[in-house]
Amino acid sequence: MFKYILKRVLIGILTIFVIASITFFLCRAIPGGPFDRDKPLNETTIANLNAKYHLDDPVWKQYLRYMWDVAKFDFGPSYYYKSETVNDYINRCFPVSAVVGFLSIIVALALGIPLGIMSALRQNKLEDNITKVLTTLLVSLPNFVVASGLMYTLAYKLNILPPALWGTPQQAVMPILALAAYPLSYFTKMMKSSMLEVMDSDYVRTARAKGCSKFLMTYKHALKNAVLPIVTSLGPMFAGTLTGSFVVEKIFAIPGLGEQFTKSIFNRDYPMIMGLTIFYSILLIVFVLVTDIANAIIDPRIKLEGEES
Repeated sequence: MFKYILKRVLIGILTIFVIASITFFLCRAIPGGPFDRDKPLNETTIANLNAKYHLDDPVWKQYLRYMWDVAKFDFGPSYYYKSETVNDYINRCFPVSAVVGFLSIIVALALGIPLGIMSALRQNKLEDNITKVLTTLLVSLPNFVVASGLMYTLAYKLNILPPALWGTPQQAVMPILALAAYPLSYFTKMMKSSMLEVMDSDYVRTARAKGCSKFLMTYKHALKNAVLPIVTSLGPMFAGTLTGSFVVEKIFAIPGLGEQFTKSIFNRDYPMIMGLTIFYSILLIVFVLVTDIANAIIDPRIKLEGEES
């Protein structure tokens, strides 16, 4: 286990190094500069700003300085917001994005697993057909369409929820539901497929032949193995949900990382773009590693790479 974790950590560090390098040079390849504005600054001001942020240095020197700062988890100052650093924004905005993303995954799991089990047990019946239509609809609609539909229905037509902003439980309902739409469909389909496969396995047929009740057979014998694919997908899905919150946070005016990332692109705030990209990459790598270890703990038959049988 220790060798496997060490190997994955080293591979993760190398991956982050590659991502940081690619992001740095892509930002430098964008036409224009970080201080281009609708109202152009005078040449003296731009020269002073370039000197302040060392943008007048050779690119290789800027690259080495930036990578050294990244190694210390220092993503540098923002070019757009005065006296603010990228780390300040991450510390302030990430908890908001994390709450929305985490609760949306919880909602998707709480609804998706029971729906998947029901669809498997009632295959080709009315309940299964309704679930098929629902999951197909949710997986086909982008989250910004779902967000707009929720806002139009629940906020403007029914007037039961506030349309935007953040700070109260009522304001969190629609963003969480909008982000939970795709994971809900994904978990439902995966749970149904996995449950059907497990229910057709030899040990379940043996339990059925011995007179085991349907409830006991489903929730004691089949569920533990059927839920493994869900656990495997949780890490990447959570990271993907955080990434997918960009547009949803913008629609609902949520002060999270997604909204800030969108603003940084329009503002050509290169340190913010690079810092948030690297931060999301770190999250994804950590979540995938934790998921692999959780799989090995849940199912002892799973051997992590490098372990002896």
